[in-house]
Amino acid sequence: MRIAVIGAGMASAPHFQSLADLQAEGLLTWEWVVARDAGRLASLQLPAQPRRSTRLQDVLDDAGVKAALVLTPPNTHLDIARQLARAGKHVLVEKPLDITTAGAREVVAICAASGVQLAVMLQHRMADASRQLSNLLANGQIGQLISASASARWWRPQSYYDEPGRGTLARDGGGVLMTQAIHTLDLLLQYTGRPVEVCAYAQTSPAHRMECEDTVVAILRFEGGAMATLDATTAAQPGYPACITLNGTHGSMTLTEGNLMGWLTDGQHIGVSAGHGSGSGADPMAFHHGAHRAVLADFVHSIRQQREPATSGRSALPVQQVIDALLLSARSGRPVAPDYRTD
Repeated sequence: MRIAVIGAGMASAPHFQSLADLQAEGLLTWEWVVARDAGRLASLQLPAQPRRSTRLQDVLDDAGVKAALVLTPPNTHLDIARQLARAGKHVLVEKPLDITTAGAREVVAICAASGVQLAVMLQHRMADASRQLSNLLANGQIGQLISASASARWWRPQSYYDEPGRGTLARDGGGVLMTQAIHTLDLLLQYTGRPVEVCAYAQTSPAHRMECEDTVVAILRFEGGAMATLDATTAAQPGYPACITLNGTHGSMTLTEGNLMGWLTDGQHIGVSAGHGSGSGADPMAFHHGAHRAVLADFVHSIRQQREPATSGRSALPVQQVIDALLLSARSGRPVAPDYRTD
């Protein structure tokens, strides 16, 4: 399957390595890399040899290209995805789908109407330990959920936010929730289901000069009575691994950046270790690309098998809808029920 990449910024490295791996395995051919800056494009040290272009039209006109990865800033996702879908190209987009939930719903609708697959790079779902925890829950091994907690206590220096547009509504669609904690919150929702109500506080801490929030604390309430806490920040030096804990009637599980540990009431101990970096500190790219590769491989297989990807665009809507509710709660000072409309 012939693949193109649109965008070559800071977050592109794990995608590039994943493409090179899967090309070596014979799953795909990396045909194009497109970027606006010709100088940057020429200087790229790539692990494969795709053609380079500053024109999206080159990809749109290439009938042999079946799919594209969109790695551009969030405020460009809707327009680029629209053009790709209308040209019959399947789309894998970096998170978030769009800077607004309305835009995210539009991306989903456009791809569905065009008959192309849409996936989102929510790679934490595909880590080995994350999938092991999903299996334990599906088998009912921890029983009924009682409570949960999710923390993404990361560190980003001011220089990170000094890049034009970073941490703004116009380019990124938000701060710590939309850009960093979206991964942890999305993973939590895979395990707990959707909250019926949230209550949150959000602020920009003295550690940063930026438009949007860098610190959020919240409570999420679920149908059936279970509750969860969320602690998200980019002002926690030097940065700590994201962590999710689930407490059930038959046991408890803790997932910490690819490492799973738990105890069941029958005495069973469960442990899975990934041993990779987290990207939670000053270097956002200090992590292994294995989960990215898994998302990309699943995306290619979903096209061939004509099935929904494991990280489908539609499945990525709830996390943005919950983020909307959290920020509305923080602004209004009251609990908010998330709006889960898909159209």
